[in-house]
Amino acid sequence: MTSTAAGAVTIAAAVELAVLERSGFIESRHVGAAVVVAADGAIIAELGDAGAPVFPRSSLKPFQALAIREAGVHLSPLQTALSMASHGGTSAHVEVVREILSLASLGESDLGCPADWPGDRAARDAVVRADAGVQRVFMNCSGKHAAMLLACVQQGWSTADYLDPGHPLQLRVREVIERETGETIVASGVDGCGAPVHAISLRGLARGVSRIAQRTTPDSEWLVDSVLANGWAVDAPGEQNTMVIDELQIFAKLGAEGVMVMSTLSGVAVALKILDGSLRAAALVALELLVRAGAMDRGDVDTLVARFDLTVLGGGRPVGTIRVTA
Repeated sequence: MTSTAAGAVTIAAAVELAVLERSGFIESRHVGAAVVVAADGAIIAELGDAGAPVFPRSSLKPFQALAIREAGVHLSPLQTALSMASHGGTSAHVEVVREILSLASLGESDLGCPADWPGDRAARDAVVRADAGVQRVFMNCSGKHAAMLLACVQQGWSTADYLDPGHPLQLRVREVIERETGETIVASGVDGCGAPVHAISLRGLARGVSRIAQRTTPDSEWLVDSVLANGWAVDAPGEQNTMVIDELQIFAKLGAEGVMVMSTLSGVAVALKILDGSLRAAALVALELLVRAGAMDRGDVDTLVARFDLTVLGGGRPVGTIRVTA
């Protein structure tokens, strides 16, 4: 496949990864690219152009969290998991974010992420019933931002401009991304939370997550073990990302706009990008690719996937499903 530096995977270089079928009719098709790598970084399987650069979005959080840890921030396991979370904004999530801010002697107004509603429906309903509004601490990236602020305080770096690409913390994040992925960042932008986001290929993303998941350093070991022990903190109760971590003990992190990374502790890892930006089939496709690579047991994965919200309803009755076609 031919790669391009102009943007994400093109339609011409993509393949169909999954479909939504309704009443025996293919209603929607999810196309994109994916790659599976071995522990040594060798490519096991590649679908579409996995060499094209993508913005990993929140799938970069493992690298950001590792950079924060390497900067000397030694959080508890639960706080560490929140530092790489796209959390649901539940009261339990928010409590931990506030703990991290307290360690830095800072408040919610110091967070550089935008104010938002909780992503978790029950949590959002509770905020509405309380006649409250959007808050920065509810934003799903607030744990990462709180940990970034703590790193700045501990290192004596300025906090007001901690999201500036030239800030010492953000330069460290770049170094960690390039070190772990083995690639040079080809483009940078501003993520939805306001932090810098950096474009790398799916191959590099998979290799980087594989390296972290293999826990070859004390810092990566702490990060991975913290996440595996607190999967609920990384997303929200009942979400697919949480279920994969908690029940399969896979190091996993979704990213906005259809990005997903997963790695077994042995280092077999998958990274994928769905071009329409939807995440509804991302975990399903990633798990299927790990099974095909011999890295996961078919029975264990099928048991978990059966609990994913993949059923297509018609008049309140099941009439179809979302399934992998790659």
